[in-house]
Amino acid sequence: MKQLFFVFLFGMLVTPFAHAQYESDTESIDSIIEALYASISGDAGVERDWDRFRNLFIEGAKLTPTFQNQAGEIGFIQWSPDEYIERAGASLERDGFHEDEIHREVDTYRYVTQVFSTYQSKRTKDGEVFARGINSIQLFNDGNRWWVVSVFWSSENEEYPIPETYLRN
Repeated sequence: MKQLFFVFLFGMLVTPFAHAQYESDTESIDSIIEALYASISGDAGVERDWDRFRNLFIEGAKLTPTFQNQAGEIGFIQWSPDEYIERAGASLERDGFHEDEIHREVDTYRYVTQVFSTYQSKRTKDGEVFARGINSIQLFNDGNRWWVVSVFWSSENEEYPIPETYLRN
């Protein structure tokens, strides 16, 4: 009975955002990473498919950018997928934003996968790169599909360039 309750409870926690139309986005590590970048990318004036974006994330997932403020203090902010959409969605659609993965390191143990994904950001698909950084993406495979548990990232700057290890193909 305990096992059945756990399976029922666990299933309820994992499935609320699942949409059949986006099933292929969650079939593999490659497909979920590609869908993550694709769902936030697009030219200025192009509405994003936020349902597709939400479908990638497990309930309780977090997106966590890091920063250094003008006083030199280092910190982070945590958002749910909906808070990310609320905070960043309008500017992504207004200004145009394309993020491409340029290198990937993957480690997996059982159901847990850690992806170090080096990215570059541009306003248009073929435009000039205005930012780079590393996304630390934690994935979970429940036996049926992949889920994004968290995306934790840091942008490159002059003081902290991306190490060559995370740029080579």
